[in-house]
Amino acid sequence: MGLVLGEILIETLIAVSILSVFYLFWRIIKWIVGRRLEERFDKTSAAFAEAVIKFTIFAIAIISALGAAGVKTDALLGSLGVLGLTLGFALRDTLSNIVSGILIFLDRPFTINDLVEIDGKYGRIDRITLRTTRVVTNDGKMLAVPNAEIMNKTVTSYTNFPHLRIDVGVTIAVTESIDLARKLLLKLVKDDPDFMQQPLPVVVVTELNDYNVVLELEAWLQDERRHIEKRCEIREKIFRTFTKEGIDMPYETIRIVPRNECVSLADDGKNSMT
Repeated sequence: MGLVLGEILIETLIAVSILSVFYLFWRIIKWIVGRRLEERFDKTSAAFAEAVIKFTIFAIAIISALGAAGVKTDALLGSLGVLGLTLGFALRDTLSNIVSGILIFLDRPFTINDLVEIDGKYGRIDRITLRTTRVVTNDGKMLAVPNAEIMNKTVTSYTNFPHLRIDVGVTIAVTESIDLARKLLLKLVKDDPDFMQQPLPVVVVTELNDYNVVLELEAWLQDERRHIEKRCEIREKIFRTFTKEGIDMPYETIRIVPRNECVSLADDGKNSMT
């Protein structure tokens, strides 16, 4: 009995030692290969390759450790085939996320550090794993979005192309000059080096209402990553400029008339008819 326990203890120590060696080996590989991957590839490709290497090393480590512990790995691998089929049905969502993660890497709808909007959630891509995509929002929250959901959602990327156009709407009274308002709006972006002059910024009329005219300033940014900051900044400049120039920016109002006033107005109407 003591001999058997001694053999089990020795085999367990050997298995733990093998796992420790493989873990140390992984840390060294990550330190050496990780830098070269980031130098030769973009961050998305480097992260994906690192995940594959890590999975392969630890799979070999587990099989080697089980073999050293006296487990018949050949029979185990055969059993895993049947077990894998069973787990495949039980973990189909997880497997779907893994397959989707590979497809995201191949299709590249976005890369690490891109600014995206996924199902109404805006943020920066922090990491793409085999199961989830990690998005950091503007207020510092981390969103772990399952890859399978991303494959079935509309993804808006704000940084896939070198430049981005921002559209800022503003209303003016129907009595105001559209030409003057257009001139003032274009001057705001012309004097700002953060906006491109090619393509030319434009101001278009988008709505004609009973009490106002809706204009939209469309201008292209040099740095697409600053679109939120510049949109807020240009709105404030528009308000200050229009206020200074005396341009009326009306909003819809509702007038509530007291009942007795309504009656007197009706009486005045009758008297005037007679």
